[in-house]
Amino acid sequence: MSLLRRLESTPGRPESEPQAAVAAPPPPAQGTQQAAPPPPPPPPPSARETRGESTRGSKEALKELRGRVQDRLIKELDPKMDVNDHHKMRDTIRKLYDRILEEEGQLLPRGEREMMFESILADIIGMGPIQILLDDDDVTEVMVNGPFKIFVEKKGRLTLADVRFDDNDHVRRIIERIISPLGRRCDESQPLVDARLADGSRVNAIIPPLALDGPTITIRKFPKKRLYIEDLIKFGSVNAEMGEFLRACVISRFNIVVSGGTGSGKTTLLNVLSSFIPEEERIITVEDAAEIQLMQEHWVRLESRKPNIEGKGAITIRDLVMNTLRMRPDRIVIGECRGGEALDMIQAMNTGHDGSLTTVHANTPKDCISRLEVLVMMAGMDLPLSAIRRQIASAVNMIVQQERLRDGSRKVTYVTEVQGMEGETVVLQDIFLYEQTGIDDNGKIIGHHKPTGLRPKQMWRIQDAGIQLAPSVFGAGARGF
Repeated sequence: MSLLRRLESTPGRPESEPQAAVAAPPPPAQGTQQAAPPPPPPPPPSARETRGESTRGSKEALKELRGRVQDRLIKELDPKMDVNDHHKMRDTIRKLYDRILEEEGQLLPRGEREMMFESILADIIGMGPIQILLDDDDVTEVMVNGPFKIFVEKKGRLTLADVRFDDNDHVRRIIERIISPLGRRCDESQPLVDARLADGSRVNAIIPPLALDGPTITIRKFPKKRLYIEDLIKFGSVNAEMGEFLRACVISRFNIVVSGGTGSGKTTLLNVLSSFIPEEERIITVEDAAEIQLMQEHWVRLESRKPNIEGKGAITIRDLVMNTLRMRPDRIVIGECRGGEALDMIQAMNTGHDGSLTTVHANTPKDCISRLEVLVMMAGMDLPLSAIRRQIASAVNMIVQQERLRDGSRKVTYVTEVQGMEGETVVLQDIFLYEQTGIDDNGKIIGHHKPTGLRPKQMWRIQDAGIQLAPSVFGAGARGF
């Protein structure tokens, strides 16, 4: 069939079109391949695709506008302004922001205009896109996994937040803003750092090359409202009898170790126990990053120091504990024992500094004893294990085990007395424990705290302090005892 006939027989060709209107091309030379017809034109974009491209274009335009406005704001702000005066900074930035937008000739809806202002304000004087999460009282922890994935903990549950950073450099700027007032650094030579915010929230940052997915920030928020034992009772972390007994132990100068896993609420419980210390006593706290918040007036805070850029000048927790003994303390509170300072703490407890408090990472009271043994060995002293165990059994009076359960709730699961040694074994006796009875339809753990029915061996110390605990505190007269 000739090309003319092939064109004439093409579907969709109008029959009324005269054949003469189509000029037949010259026949192809023998042995040559005929050219393929041109491809049909692409179909017009759908309405959804058009809207998507328009949305992406508007977002990009808004992002460029935000960048221009923020750059101009930073250039025009007085560098001598006090960034800690948030009210004055906000008023100044608001005036500059309105003027710059007017000069840019941009008319934005009120909602977008306010959203852009809050975003720029957070970048200049706050923590960038995570500032809104830090201001949310329901958020207890913020985890930045690179610039595009930010998780939060609410009521013990982890969820993905609907905010993000622009890029890795954006995250790095926020890290620098956190640590620079503390005289610390986070760079390629020292790519991880511990710090704290002004409100006491604990911050850990780690950057590439150690963090493969980009700069990572973990912020454990410090509660704005100070918690008391009544709050823990209301949350179900302890019951009233446990709260009364723990208060008596602190006033009676028991040496108490709060044991638990990461995120179980050890520091919060330590704060609550510390609030029972009488006002007239001199308290010295020792921490890596200051988190303990006390209300007593006679309170001295000590914080360890990392080495400088030359690797010198480090002051460890152990150095501070040893120095504390020369500061005439009535009570020593160590934020966490994680090394050789455990030996110095136990020595202090055994040499007249009773009533001390600390925390240890361990899963059970029995594991807490084993953990303390390992920490003492880390001090580098060649002591026999039996001697270490006897020192621990003599120094520690009570272990309070805190646990974060599967539903996200935090409970005190054991209050255990250290009663001494029998042979080569440290004797432990549970005074209170948490008993789980089931799980409801929402995955919430059902259970209750209960006394074991046994009175502590060192009850005489509580009575000598003038405190009388009713027999019902220990389960006398209760059903099942």
